[in-house]
Amino acid sequence: MQSHWVKYWNRTSNILRQGIYDVVHMTGSEAPSRAARTIFSFNDLDSIREFKTGCDADIGGHPRLRVQPGKEGKVRGGYAAIQSRRRPTLFGEQMEDIEHHDYLALRVRAGGEPATREAYFVNLRTEGLVQADIWQHRLFFRRTDGGWEDVYIPFANFVRTNHGQIAESKDTMGTAKLRSVNISLLGGHSNVSGKYELGIDSIRLVNEEDIDRSVTKAVKESSAEWEDLRPNRR
Repeated sequence: MQSHWVKYWNRTSNILRQGIYDVVHMTGSEAPSRAARTIFSFNDLDSIREFKTGCDADIGGHPRLRVQPGKEGKVRGGYAAIQSRRRPTLFGEQMEDIEHHDYLALRVRAGGEPATREAYFVNLRTEGLVQADIWQHRLFFRRTDGGWEDVYIPFANFVRTNHGQIAESKDTMGTAKLRSVNISLLGGHSNVSGKYELGIDSIRLVNEEDIDRSVTKAVKESSAEWEDLRPNRR
């Protein structure tokens, strides 16, 4: 397991090497890359430690949250969440450049009781002046058998929230720098309870040309106003 300082200096050296490479090869004069790119994976312990967890138990509740490589996190009741940790470097915080990508792609699977599959949300923090702003979207699952699937969410469909409330202004997310990714299961918000189970393999940045046309059509047809993205009350 790498220590905090080892990771810090590794990130710093990577940025420095990339900067030198860009200067030597004059990459700034080339067209920006639109190639699909994996920003997070969950295939080993070091990768999983790049995320922090939280649940009702942190504030006196009673759910359980467990995250292990090769297995799903499991939680019961209330809420549970995982969020990518900050990645400081000598040159400032490391963030993901998403300006030239249109979709957030998640390789996931959902188990547990069927009602709980409607209670997942994806939350993004971007580089901005208002730290409390979070861009949120429902995490929709097409499969009902608990198998792996790829979910594509257009960055343009994320809705701005502030302190848990939907912002009145209809802003669009600035897609220059992505600070963190959070996946939350909001049992209380969705008025559902029961056994929860979520598997996450990877989180990627992609464009329309990277997605099967039938999937792209389904994503566009499912676009709706925020009120329609909320789970049905039970």
